[in-house]
Parts: sequence; C-alpha cells; structure tokens
Amino acid sequence: MGKVYIVGTCDTKSAELNYAKEVVVLAGADTILVDVGTLGDSAGADIRAREVAEFHPGGAAAVLGQTDRGAAVSAMAKALTAFLTSRGDIGAILGLGGTGNTALVTEAMRALPVGLPKLMVSTVASGNVAPYVGPNDLTMMYSVVDVAGLNAISRRVIGNAANAAAGMARNPIPTSSNDRPGIGMTMFGVTTPCVTQIREMLGETHEIYVFHATGVGGQSMEKLADSGLLQGVIDVTTTEVPDLLVGGVFPATTDRFGAIIRTRLPYVGSVGAVDMVNFGARETVPAPFRDRKLHVHNAQVTLMRTTPEENSRIGAFIVDRLNRMQGPVRFLLPLQGVSAIDAAGQPFHDPDADAALFSAIRAGWRDAENRRLVEIDAHINSPEFAAALVANFHEIHA
Repeated sequence: MGKVYIVGTCDTKSAELNYAKEVVVLAGADTILVDVGTLGDSAGADIRAREVAEFHPGGAAAVLGQTDRGAAVSAMAKALTAFLTSRGDIGAILGLGGTGNTALVTEAMRALPVGLPKLMVSTVASGNVAPYVGPNDLTMMYSVVDVAGLNAISRRVIGNAANAAAGMARNPIPTSSNDRPGIGMTMFGVTTPCVTQIREMLGETHEIYVFHATGVGGQSMEKLADSGLLQGVIDVTTTEVPDLLVGGVFPATTDRFGAIIRTRLPYVGSVGAVDMVNFGARETVPAPFRDRKLHVHNAQVTLMRTTPEENSRIGAFIVDRLNRMQGPVRFLLPLQGVSAIDAAGQPFHDPDADAALFSAIRAGWRDAENRRLVEIDAHINSPEFAAALVANFHEIHA
C-alpha cells in the first residue's frame, strides 16, 4: 500500500492540511504532508518547502528567492513535479487550495502516470477545469467554501476527499491476467472505416484504445504511452497537427509525437485527415478563412481544406518528429487520399495539396535502420491500406 501525499501551502492552509492528514490516518492509510509554500518553511510538514524547492533545476534559491509570487508558484510547480516523479511510494495524492495552489499542484499531478489516484480540492473546480486536468485521470472536487479555515462545510468536503484518497491508496486496482497488449489508435469521422477495419483484424489479440483526434484525444493517447500503459501505437489520424499549425479548434500541442520519442514504443503512423482544419459552426470561421474551401461537417463543425503550402508545413512538422524516434517506426502514405472527403469526386479532393504533403515528408525523411517510409497506392479507408497498417504493425511489434 502506498502513502497518501497531502500537498499544500502550510503557511496559509496548515489547519486544513493537518485535518486532512488526521482523516487519512483514521482511515488506515499512511500519509506524507508536503509543504509547497513559496515564502519558506512552515512547521508541521513531513517534507518542508525547502526540501521540495531543492528539486528545481536551479536549486532552492530559484524558488524561494523569487520576489514575484507568480514566478515563485511556477518555479515551485516545476520543483514539485520533479519531487513527486522521483518518489516510488505514492499511493494517492491529495491537494487542497485556491487558484495558485491548484495550478501548482495539478501541474505536478499531470506528470504522474495514468492510474495513480490524484484528487484536487479546489475553489475553481466548478468552472472550466480543462487547463488543470488536461489528458489525465485527475479528479477535481469543488470546495464549495474557500479553503480558508475549518468550518462545518469545509470539514465535510475535505474529510470526504481525504477518505476518498485513503480508500484509493488502500485499494489499488490489480492487473488482470486477462489483459491483452494495449494499442493506442487515433480516429476521426473521416478515417473511421480505416480504424474499424484495423480493430476487426487486431481486436481478438489486442486491447484497442481508440482516441478521437480532437486535440485532447492525441494528448490522452500519448499520456497513456508515457504512463507505460500501451504496448504500441497505430496513429492513423494526425489531423491535430493542421489545427496546431493553421489555427483550428482541435489543435495538438507542440509535444505531439513526443511520448513516442521518449518511450520508443512500436509506432505505425499515417496522415489521416490532415487535409482539413477544424472550426466550429459556419459563422465562427475566422474572417481570414471565410473565402477558403469549406465543408459543413455538421451544425457545430466546419472543415477547411488545407492548401499545398499548408500541407508542406504539416509534412515538415510530422517528419521532423518521426526522424527523432529511436524505436521501431513505420509511416505509411495513402497516395489516393487521406480522408473520406479527400477521395476522388469528394469535396476536398485536391491532388496538388496531397502531393505537397507527401513531397515534404519524402524530402525530410532521414533513413535509419529502425524507421521505414512506406507508400501505398490506395485510399486511407481502403481495405488495402488498413491491411498494410496491420502488416507493418505485426512486423515491428513481434
């Protein structure tokens, strides 16, 4: 059984943090109270603020020597991330606080692997929590009243959170002997036929995790890779890259493909749906793009066809990341179209734009023993292309 790490600023939240610790102990779990106050050490913590701050690349002075509170909080978040990821005895992590401590603690929580319990009691948990949660299994609990002293309400809320953290630490989920190797796959509506065929071919021997490529979908897949919960990736749909580079509403982060680079997982990828940039309803398309080739996918989603110039940039971005991968890699180009609406006779059919994409990838590709660029004279949703993806996956995943 791991320990419950209770994290907060002991200079301002000592009573609340110690109350949470008492509840966890009564629930039968061991605790570590971690102080992340940026004003210096406070009494009562098991791990003092200076001890955490020393994990900053610049040392404790880079954290505790700051005169600007925002800079100090950001520096402490970096230090806490390094501290927590160095620990091997965390059964659950519980954070308490307002906006500053929520930003600080959740940044470190997001660096922890999926499956490790993370619970944040926060004054901002009833609003937009996406920046705090990201692609992680991080639970936000609204504090209702401010985390500013113990009272009849805060004791109940904090007590419930403490019991929940203790319960999760005391009852870790066992790995099942029936678990099959997990594969991450990216999909969009316009690449669904391809992914469906792959699932049918691999579903009996592998656990297939499909991620909707809406920005956070790709991040979630890569978070599972970083967490050691995937044994391979078939990245059919890299459409989040155009949204990142051109300005759509489903963008990747600049760390797209980063987990594959770090983990060296077996990787089979393609250029699914990079013929489009995503926007909201037709009337929300930014003014500079309103005269472009647009396709109303549904009432809430409008697609914009990428140009040859944009496709050259997209291809250059992708191939740069592929060249950094040191694990086994196969990247497949579907020469007859990259999405359902890019096929011949469809609204986004544009051979010149596709050619610019393929040319950029070919031009930037660096040959290596572990990497192979494969061109298939077929459409991405064809049986031939799906079969090629699966064959290449078997080749590098054996």
